[in-house]
Amino acid sequence: MISQVDSQGVDRRRGVRRLRVATLVLVGIFTLCAIIVTAWFTGEDRVSEIFAQIQVLQENPPMWLAVPMVMGEYLLAPTVVLFLIVFIVTKISPQPRVWARQLVVGILLILTMRYILWRSLSTLNVADPLNGVFSLGLFFFEGLILLSGTIQLFLMLNVSDRHSEADQCSLSVIDGSFTPTVDILIPTYNEPEFILKRTIIGCQALEYPCKTIYLLDDTKRPEIKKLAQKLGCEYITRPNNNYAKAGNLNHAIRQTQGELIVVFDADFVPTKNFLTRTVGFFQDNSVALVQTPQSFYNFDPITRNLGLENILTSEEEVFYRQIQPIRDAAGSVVCSGTSFVVRRSALEMAGGFVTDSLSEDYFTGIRLSAQGYRLVYLNEKLSAGLAAENIAAHATQRLRWAQGTLQGFFISANPLTIPGLTLLQRLAHLEGLLHWFTSISRVGFLIMPLAYSFLNIIPIRATIPELLYFFLPYYLVQLTVFAWLNGRSRSALLSDVYSLVLCFPLALNTIQVMLRPFSRGFKVTPKGTTSDRYTFNWKLASPLIILFIATAISLWRNLGMCIVKGAWVTSEMSQHLEGINLGWIWSAYNLIAIAIALLILIDVPNDLFAWFYLRRIVQLKIADQTFWGITTMLSEVGAEVILTQSISSFSHTVIPVTLEIMEEKLTLIGQIIQSRFDGEFPTLRISFETLDLTQQCQLIEILFCRPGQWKIQNTPGELASLFLIFKILLRPRVLFNRNLSASAIKVAQV
Repeated sequence: MISQVDSQGVDRRRGVRRLRVATLVLVGIFTLCAIIVTAWFTGEDRVSEIFAQIQVLQENPPMWLAVPMVMGEYLLAPTVVLFLIVFIVTKISPQPRVWARQLVVGILLILTMRYILWRSLSTLNVADPLNGVFSLGLFFFEGLILLSGTIQLFLMLNVSDRHSEADQCSLSVIDGSFTPTVDILIPTYNEPEFILKRTIIGCQALEYPCKTIYLLDDTKRPEIKKLAQKLGCEYITRPNNNYAKAGNLNHAIRQTQGELIVVFDADFVPTKNFLTRTVGFFQDNSVALVQTPQSFYNFDPITRNLGLENILTSEEEVFYRQIQPIRDAAGSVVCSGTSFVVRRSALEMAGGFVTDSLSEDYFTGIRLSAQGYRLVYLNEKLSAGLAAENIAAHATQRLRWAQGTLQGFFISANPLTIPGLTLLQRLAHLEGLLHWFTSISRVGFLIMPLAYSFLNIIPIRATIPELLYFFLPYYLVQLTVFAWLNGRSRSALLSDVYSLVLCFPLALNTIQVMLRPFSRGFKVTPKGTTSDRYTFNWKLASPLIILFIATAISLWRNLGMCIVKGAWVTSEMSQHLEGINLGWIWSAYNLIAIAIALLILIDVPNDLFAWFYLRRIVQLKIADQTFWGITTMLSEVGAEVILTQSISSFSHTVIPVTLEIMEEKLTLIGQIIQSRFDGEFPTLRISFETLDLTQQCQLIEILFCRPGQWKIQNTPGELASLFLIFKILLRPRVLFNRNLSASAIKVAQV
């Protein structure tokens, strides 16, 4: 793992001195709470009296919070009615229309407010200090998530879709009446040569006349300079690595002149129509930046480790299919570091890319917005890159994103204080900052059920009728519309499991950043790695293993208490046993979620090159015979072909073959390394010999650059996700699916 550390931190230190207020506020709140809790435990009269009064209020809530005195089945009526309403709406409008989204979001906002009032006025248990600390702690953890979720729901009332606008704007680009000069910048730091070659070839294939490609090598490698010369693009280095990627980009901007600047990370390959679809927006002089989503041509480690490739979506899909469209409507699009176009004049007016945060892209976008420019999000998959190739790299990437975003509290581009933003824009950015604090809540939710068993704590005072009347409608409606609102990118059940994988390191990272925001430098996500064995990430797994064992013991103890409660239970114990019932259900849920999270931390073998489902008519010449077939899979290093005619079995292990892809007029030389019969006709696995540059360019364009090839994939629904969870537990890949051929295959357009 390579680290680039900023060696010139004068401006950064100045920002810390100016805005260290965030750390002081955090420490101040924690200190105040510690003093109050200490006084409460030591029996300080005034503090104990205050909490005694709060307890009285909790035991005598307002009348409008009382559960109706009706039979149990009638208590389910609100849940049933609301469920039917949202279910019918989602069926009438499978793709959320404006009226449908606003109706469903309105219902969710009302239910959320109702739930918060119930939790705050009726369910807290502050009868004694021990119960009170856990009860208030749980309410605080819920509050973090509810605050973030409520802001997000409010923003969902308006969502932008710019497909039609892109269609209209692109006409001027296609007919040549609007073709500003474009500089394409590819910053690189130690990425392998074969990855950079893909990106450069993809940029050269862009259907746009006035473009210049620059490779920005921050490692000054002679072989990369030769690659740039060989491929015909410009090569730029600098005397130092100050400010990491942001410094690299700023250095290149001073040496280029294009009216528009495009940035692609070293592993991102654009489709041919990337510029055609994005440049037209800049006919509006108020537009400073156009961001497109990140897609990936390999599977992320979570889906691959679970053996659910082509079933689950990558973790980033929620951000690009749900968050960015609502951010666009709020005027607060997040610049995400790659696959975007920015106006040079606007960028220069904003002072270039921000250098005092690890998230230079995000805060550069904020500065542009503060200058009065518009940032646009076009939700079209116009490029694809490499997802993190193992769970350690995945963690490195997320921790860097979290640190970089939270550094916003300490720099001049703080979206909550920078002049020039509207209230709505600040609210949207606040939700983004709060998101990283929810990892602390996830840790709290894992630990809280242990208090039921080991400390006899009841953090929630609630009867079953109250849960049916106040909690169930909120939970069930949210569960029903969760995937519908996020564009079918993630189910609620799987989202919860995903959040557990890195909750401990993210929670610790969040606290560290708030105390020491600039203690760590930029860490590049490793790319181009491969593995031929299973590996278990003990570092990430250790806290989850400890918690799994503790939760299993807790579940056993709670179940035991529930089984023996029988006839000897007294009225004084009824409330405690109701809490125990909730405790064992919660423990069982956590146990399942932790088990899946631990399976995710078992990295499976992965290939260096992605394979694509791609059907093309091919002609094979084997010895003096000619055969016709259709490719079933294709990659940069080989192909799998099913023949359309019979063939005698091969007598040699490896057989030379000439393969011609007819539609592309591409001829490749290779060897047949494997053959098998699927029914009547044989399937051949072919390994390509070394390709010349022309062949490589053609093949990369076929595999990565076809417009429209990166399709939107829908996640399974909640019920299907539940079955998947049990399938994962009963048949984990590490034990039952050792054939990993599918793990290297990415679905592509036929």
